[in-house]
Amino acid sequence: MNKIIKLAIADLLLNAALGVYHIFFGIAEHSWWLLTLGVYYLILSIMRLTVTAARKSDSFTVKFTGSMLMILSLPLIGTVILAAISDRGTAFHMIVMIGIAAYTFTKITLSIINFVRAKGRASARILMLRSISLATAAVSLLSLQRSMLVSFEGMTPEEIIIMNACTGGAVCLAVFALGLNLVIRSKKYR
Repeated sequence: MNKIIKLAIADLLLNAALGVYHIFFGIAEHSWWLLTLGVYYLILSIMRLTVTAARKSDSFTVKFTGSMLMILSLPLIGTVILAAISDRGTAFHMIVMIGIAAYTFTKITLSIINFVRAKGRASARILMLRSISLATAAVSLLSLQRSMLVSFEGMTPEEIIIMNACTGGAVCLAVFALGLNLVIRSKKYR
């Protein structure tokens, strides 16, 4: 369990740094997408801190974490709509995009593997941490996709809007489903 908590704290620090980074550049670039993404990462960091700092993982903590994930999916919907209307994404050089893609796909793969492993364990703390990691990875995938569509040629602006809306909708549903899963399972941890 100590190894899991140490990894969770490292991930917490990384997410907090990503949140501050996105907020800083959101203000500098006047980008609502970056600002809301930064706030999203900071809220996930606070949730992760709450889970790691809790002395015991009871029904309330699991339900609270699940409820927060469900609530976070709502502003994410607004962000996806706002991004489709006014903010197409940030274009990066191909080498930067390859690095971002490698990071994102590694994060997604590890999050899915760890989430599946956590389902078989009885620990509520592990399940909550894995759910938060999966929510973080899903939003990273959305951010990567938005940047890739404007960094590489081949799609019209209308097609980019459709892709962003579809992927954004899927990510919002996934984050909501992760939260709902925790709320439903919270009864098990009384």
